Amino acid sequence: MLRNFLAAALTTTILATAPAAFAETTVKEVVVEADLSAVDNAKAGAHWATLTDDLQNAIVSRIAPLVAEEGAKVTVEIDTVELASSFESSLGVAESKLSGQVRVTSDVAMPNLGNYDLIVSFDQAGPFFLPGTDMTKITTDSKEYYDAMIAAFADYVAAQLKK
Repeated sequence: MLRNFLAAALTTTILATAPAAFAETTVKEVVVEADLSAVDNAKAGAHWATLTDDLQNAIVSRIAPLVAEEGAKVTVEIDTVELASSFESSLGVAESKLSGQVRVTSDVAMPNLGNYDLIVSFDQAGPFFLPGTDMTKITTDSKEYYDAMIAAFADYVAAQLKK
């Protein structure tokens, strides 16, 4: 009898504390900063000019259930937008990438806070292209490429906040 009581009490204790152990990070603000002066391809620049707003919106849309009045501030500082030409990429001379530092800070103790560097390459963006996309025709100055890179970066940031 005592054993059954202790087992029930232990189960109740575990269930009562489980939500706190697996809590997600609530977010009150997402800020994206980037210096795009290095993008010298005019055609690509047409897409990349709105990088900060597009990436911020992509992150917020993926973490909508985590948005709250109280929570962490997520700051993304994009430091590299490396757009290798299709020819360079095929030779392996350069790899297109989007990279930056992600900082998650808060005035109150919260889970999953920290800093990390994030680099998204063309290969990692592959799953974010629309089904049926002819990958042989994708160039770094295409809208499809831009959209996939933004989606891949935002997806990773969101996944880290949901851990």
